[in-house]
Amino acid sequence: MINSQLNRVAVIFAGGKSSRMGEDKSLMPFGGYKSIAEYQYEKLSKIFDKVYISTKEDKFDFKANLIYDKYPESSPLVGLVSLFDTIKEDKCFVLGVDVPFIDEVIINILMKESDNITTIAKSPNGLEPLCGVYNRSILPLAKELLKDNNHKLNYLLKESNAKSIYFDNKDAFQNLNFIDDYKEALSKSLLQ
Repeated sequence: MINSQLNRVAVIFAGGKSSRMGEDKSLMPFGGYKSIAEYQYEKLSKIFDKVYISTKEDKFDFKANLIYDKYPESSPLVGLVSLFDTIKEDKCFVLGVDVPFIDEVIINILMKESDNITTIAKSPNGLEPLCGVYNRSILPLAKELLKDNNHKLNYLLKESNAKSIYFDNKDAFQNLNFIDDYKEALSKSLLQ
């Protein structure tokens, strides 16, 4: 477990369009749960004091704390601004709903190393903007980029001098964008 610390918060980003998947991937069954969103929520609830799901609407068939997007656009940047406009904590762990193999070891390292700066995982695939600890200090720049209609999280991270931590476990960062990714992940989840 993560070292005892008050108000450890995690936010699962599940507000995307899932256009490459062809259906809402956050609602697809996974790991013995009715949806991958529920799977991620239950997993993170064992590690964090409070878990939220960032979304445009309540589309889930399980009880969860939700943070609604406060802007009409659909992007992780909108989710990030909305979450810091909602929670009172100065930092939170952020995870994409479609990255089911991130484990507690990776989360612990990111939380421990985050201090007062946004700290993002980096994998053999590159920077993983939806796996990291975001600090409230990033909010003014995030709002400025939102106003300028620049929704690129990588740009936000570069401009805010966020730090990254490299993990060589490529499998942990498997992202479920396409139906073949999902099928492969399902077969892996049965082996765990």
